[in-house]
Amino acid sequence: MAFLDVETSLTGRRWIGPEIEVQRAADAMAQSTTLPQALCQVLARRGVSDEDAPLFLSPQLRDLLPDPRKLKDMETAAARFLQAVKARQRIAVFADYDVDGGSSAALLIDWLRQMGLSATLYVPDRIDEGYGPNDAAMAELAATHDLIICVDCGTLSHGPIAAAKDADVIVLDHHLGGETLPPALAVVNPNRQDETGDLGYLCAAGVVFLMLVEAGRQLREAGHKGPDLMGLLDLVALATVADVAPLIEANRAFVVQGLKVMARRERPGLVALSDVARLDAAPATYHLGFLLGPRVNAGGRIGQADMGARLLGTADPHEAAALAERLDALNTERRDIEASVRAAAMAQAEERGLDAPLVWAAGEGWHPGVVGIVAARLKEASNRPAVVIGLENGIGKGSGRSVTGVDLGAAIQRLAGEGLLIKGGGHKMAAGLTVAQDQLEPAMERLAQLMQKQGADRAGPADLRVDGVLMPGAATVDLIEQIERAGPYGAGAPGPRFVFPDMQIKFTKRVGDSHLKLTFGDGLGATLDAISFGAYDSPLGAALDAHGGARFHLAGRLEINIWRGRQTVQLRLEDATPA
Repeated sequence: MAFLDVETSLTGRRWIGPEIEVQRAADAMAQSTTLPQALCQVLARRGVSDEDAPLFLSPQLRDLLPDPRKLKDMETAAARFLQAVKARQRIAVFADYDVDGGSSAALLIDWLRQMGLSATLYVPDRIDEGYGPNDAAMAELAATHDLIICVDCGTLSHGPIAAAKDADVIVLDHHLGGETLPPALAVVNPNRQDETGDLGYLCAAGVVFLMLVEAGRQLREAGHKGPDLMGLLDLVALATVADVAPLIEANRAFVVQGLKVMARRERPGLVALSDVARLDAAPATYHLGFLLGPRVNAGGRIGQADMGARLLGTADPHEAAALAERLDALNTERRDIEASVRAAAMAQAEERGLDAPLVWAAGEGWHPGVVGIVAARLKEASNRPAVVIGLENGIGKGSGRSVTGVDLGAAIQRLAGEGLLIKGGGHKMAAGLTVAQDQLEPAMERLAQLMQKQGADRAGPADLRVDGVLMPGAATVDLIEQIERAGPYGAGAPGPRFVFPDMQIKFTKRVGDSHLKLTFGDGLGATLDAISFGAYDSPLGAALDAHGGARFHLAGRLEINIWRGRQTVQLRLEDATPA
């Protein structure tokens, strides 16, 4: 049954409220604790009991950190790493070009620097070399290094790792594994096929951090002391959020504690990046995902591939400032490139139909550095798995994004196994592929079949899930701060969304091209400000702007707005319907 009987809102969505069991649990928790009802709604949705609530609201690494030895090859990887450190051997770090790869590399570089060692950083060029290790690069690194550590890549790199004949190779990764492992000394990956999958939620930086925890344990057992790992959690937090890893279990503690480390402004790269991004508040998950992450990624997308990792790993404030300025400029350039590709891809996808089990588009000369972002936009517009491919010289390089319940990574890996792709792989929610242009149509047709088998064509406009009702007078800064303790919010842990029922619209103002600012009240004197981004891209903006005194149910997420040092409550309005 739809929440408040809203079957079709102004944005075309059905509102879904808490299940009856969740509502009962929330009501019982509110009665047995001193916690506000709105917070109890959030905790009950997350499956947290009354007894577990205090621990859940204060996530500590000591309570949530898994034993690194639960992962296969972990002890071998840490022991070989420490052997290289003790013998002062030549170490190379081969990293992916995104935030997770850059953060993973920076974790190792920082740890080694504190031990008085340096490492060679190698990040492949997205266009010239593509994702992951390649034969030439690995052979070259092996000729001049004793140990190569592949981070955020390598699990499917059988040939390139075999090419590294003169060096040991360790893989620290989280991408879906194949039926066989590459010939590395150790492959530490919670998503190996022979793993339980209990730690499959970790990003690569989380895996690297666990390896450093194990290295610290082995050092202590030998009577030595290693670097303080808590000071590295800012990098793990950034990677976890930017790689859209689910914010559950240990990831919650990584992000909560990592944000505290980041707020101390001790890492030159993140300080410089925060400054160019004009981040003037305490860092939050939003800032990691939407301000810092895209700038770190910009180098790998359209610039020099290793810039993000170099920024995160440097100890020199002057180098950090120069890299941050360049990445900021590249991010602006990336947005312009993305806009043109997005317009062309959307037109092509609409022509094919946005209700197909797979939404896809391909174009000559589309920059491979932006196809993943554009695929995400197509997915959001259609609520379908989406793939966007850039074509050049008869080869297509593409990226896909999926919807909840549809495993895109496994399907693309299957296509590669069937010979329809040159290569491909990834996660349930995101994947990459390389395809010959003459195989493009049959590959996408086959992928659409696999998506249909998983029910991708049955999803309508995404339902809007809400946690309950709230009145303007109850929406206080104190309430939001309490609700934040149940976070952090993001992938796998959506932030709470509340409905303000039967509200009067007091004031509206169009902001920019498509945003709407408004003030609403309950008719009893209590009012609240709201902002709706992109409101005029749907019927929402026009309907609220021309309200004519009508009352509305308003749905959105609460946030604290800081202006000239003063904190006020604001609703980030996502949907509405006539009351």
